[in-house]
Amino acid sequence: MWREAATAVFPGVGLRKPAQAPELIAAETRRGQTLPTDLRGLLLETNGIIGHVHVDTVWSIDQIVQTNLHFWADQTLGQLYMPFTPFLFFGDNGGGDQFAFVHTPERPDIFVWEHESDSRRWVASNLQDYLSRALQGSGDDWYQM
Repeated sequence: MWREAATAVFPGVGLRKPAQAPELIAAETRRGQTLPTDLRGLLLETNGIIGHVHVDTVWSIDQIVQTNLHFWADQTLGQLYMPFTPFLFFGDNGGGDQFAFVHTPERPDIFVWEHESDSRRWVASNLQDYLSRALQGSGDDWYQM
């Protein structure tokens, strides 16, 4: 389903080899939280999606875990920015802004964290909507209003 959805929007999309269920279980254990159902399903079909100009529209499970653990633990980031604990980052725009699910409270919406201003705002109603929007445009600023 996810591979077809991504390819339908952007035929040149890059799809990785699927993640294995034990990898996802290990990642959830390491993070201490389950993955959103849609993200889990996508990763089992393709362990990341590469969009226009080689942007990691959806990261691999390893990058998801590493990035989130870094954001949650780095004391320096905690002094510069509002807390990241409500978010599960899973992709970026190639220029520093990152996309996330809100896991506290859990919801399907996707938000962008704009690193220069530390703003966090809604950009898509769910993962499928995010893929459609992110893969449709050719620029890395598709979410700018």
